[in-house]
Amino acid sequence: MKAPAASSRAQGAAAGDARNAKADGDACSGATSAIPGAAAHTDAAGASTDGAAHTDAAGPGTDDAAHAVAAGPGTDDAAHTDAGVAIARLTRLVEGVLEAAVPPPPPSPDDDATGPARAETFGVSRLVESMRYSLRTPGKRIRPLLFLATAEALGADAAKLARFAAALEMIHAYSLIHDDLPAMDDDDLRRGMPTNHVLFGDGMAILAGDGLLTEAFLLMCAPVAEPALQLRVLEEIARAAGREGMVGGQAADLMAEGLAGDADLLRAIHARKTGALLRCSVRAAALLAGASDSEVSALTDFGERFGLSFQIADDIKDEIAPTEITGKRVGGDRSSNKTTYPSVYGIERSRELLRMELAAALQALGRVPRDVTVLETVAREAVAPALTGFAWSRRN
Repeated sequence: MKAPAASSRAQGAAAGDARNAKADGDACSGATSAIPGAAAHTDAAGASTDGAAHTDAAGPGTDDAAHAVAAGPGTDDAAHTDAGVAIARLTRLVEGVLEAAVPPPPPSPDDDATGPARAETFGVSRLVESMRYSLRTPGKRIRPLLFLATAEALGADAAKLARFAAALEMIHAYSLIHDDLPAMDDDDLRRGMPTNHVLFGDGMAILAGDGLLTEAFLLMCAPVAEPALQLRVLEEIARAAGREGMVGGQAADLMAEGLAGDADLLRAIHARKTGALLRCSVRAAALLAGASDSEVSALTDFGERFGLSFQIADDIKDEIAPTEITGKRVGGDRSSNKTTYPSVYGIERSRELLRMELAAALQALGRVPRDVTVLETVAREAVAPALTGFAWSRRN
């Protein structure tokens, strides 16, 4: 077996960007995994939690109501601390399930070994190594945290549903591997680390993504709810990860390169390629946790509006964040002629739209008659960097 060749941009010090998913109708979507340990994620969860940071997050603009909502969860430091502790605990739970879902590969037979032992395991170690590499790049685990925070707010046992949360992260991880490929965004770096295909070659990277997607659905097959309900949730996740959601959104994103700015098309692309993943992370948890119809409706609205705000924030970050901060090329979307919020509206108007979408998301969350402090904190911290400047973590 010959060694895999590096991708076309393996020599560059460029930076990678992420694309995700969209949900159609009652669809969902999800993604990545990692095993770097809770500490790497604890500070991601705790970023910008002081009152001043949240006040700054509101930023200038014209919609006072939107600014008030986006300004932050208030001045209750104890609530912020409790939310940070909860986020760290849930992150550790996710990391443990991810580690078990894709364990280290078994020792490879000696190169000169022959016979069934070598034949049956040939290639497996390299594939698993590639899969685990992308699961271990330090990310914030936004999708599983949204899922578990929703479940706990509704009174469900997070540990019981953790396999679904981890599966959503694995689906996300697969999407990032494929998104970075030369035929897609052609990125060399993600979160300050070489992208999968740079280290493992294009072919193995494609297979690692395929493996993560497949293993994610295997992980969700373990019974956690009444069979008909669990099947319904699986169907929604599949739809949101496929042509109706993430994959369809990616296809539209590719076809829209170089087109003149179109606000309707822009919103539709973002809702599919990224929004579906985030919307589903909330909605799937609500369904599995036995939420009422009104709670499911409110949480679905929250997930949809937050999903759009998250992608607007990602667009802003790609446009102006320095490489040494984000580990990505500055203006990577612009150089690829992507249709983004900054390309259509400019940075400041994009920030105003981000605040408005975040405000709408949190207003929808306010319709849930539960303690949603942790869920609200996850959402705020996910978009705050795009509103406050460059004081964000590389784990994005």
